[in-house]
Amino acid sequence: MTQRVALVTGAMGGIGTAICQELAKAGHKVVAAYHPEFDKPAEWTKAMSEAGFNDFICVAGDVSDYDSCVALAAEAEAKAGPIDILVNCAGITRDKMFGRMELAQWNAVISTNLGSLFNMTKQVSSKMAERGWGRIINISSVNGLRGQAGQTNYSAAKAGVIGFTKALAAELAAKNVTVNAICPGYVATQMVMAIKPEILQGIIDTVPMKRLAKPEEIGGACVYLASDIAGFMTGSTLNICGGLYYQ
Repeated sequence: MTQRVALVTGAMGGIGTAICQELAKAGHKVVAAYHPEFDKPAEWTKAMSEAGFNDFICVAGDVSDYDSCVALAAEAEAKAGPIDILVNCAGITRDKMFGRMELAQWNAVISTNLGSLFNMTKQVSSKMAERGWGRIINISSVNGLRGQAGQTNYSAAKAGVIGFTKALAAELAAKNVTVNAICPGYVATQMVMAIKPEILQGIIDTVPMKRLAKPEEIGGACVYLASDIAGFMTGSTLNICGGLYYQ
């Protein structure tokens, strides 16, 4: 298999970590992008080393800020080489019912979860097209498909991710650059597993498969979408939600 360079944003979150690990297992060189204010790269790198992953390249940046993304991508390419695979995974929540939602909560979620796709993809898509190969994978959410009370900001942003994916896929298809989205349902990350047991069980009860997704199941989907064998798949949305939503 040809080794590719993969850049993953939001790499130190629960889903981002699993994506990094699965891409590394598949033989790719992985650049883990993190937020310098919120993430703890030293702790994460130590945990990854203990898990047998010693070759991640870490770069810092704020995906909601365009200039920061320019610098992030430049550092990634300087350390790892041209970016072949981009996984836009960075995201936040600022949940509140719309009637009480503040403008700052709306803007933070839209800029981080949706604006970041412009900021990051702009750094690599033209270069991928020039080389005639590329994979762009955008992490949306089941709530971008079905909506969720208390998440008008998040649902709007994640629905926008899907629209962005379909439009850019049409633009890049002739250049052998694919653009696809993944819509996870509820995933068993550390953050989710810390929810009170009775509340967590209530969430699980809504899922037809009666369990949460394993983070590596999202990572495995990224491996497929990043592969050569997925070269004829573009503009698509993969729902990995245990039957919670049917499109």
